[in-house]
Amino acid sequence: TTFAFGKDNYKMMLIGIAVVALGMILMIGGASPDPNVFSEDIFNFQRLTLAPILIVAGYVVVLLAILKKPKE
Repeated sequence: TTFAFGKDNYKMMLIGIAVVALGMILMIGGASPDPNVFSEDIFNFQRLTLAPILIVAGYVVVLLAILKKPKE
């Protein structure tokens, strides 16, 4: 029996999943210790720009890993 994907495909998928996980981790945080005080930390570059770019890039890598034709 043969697998649907090759070794390179699985490596690319794992890299893509790791990039998505890193983006999710970077999006965590920004909460205020006091619920009555608003925290401006939720509007920083890391949460609004970097994390979503990493998540989308990770999904693109996973999609490319799925579409890549495995070597025979």
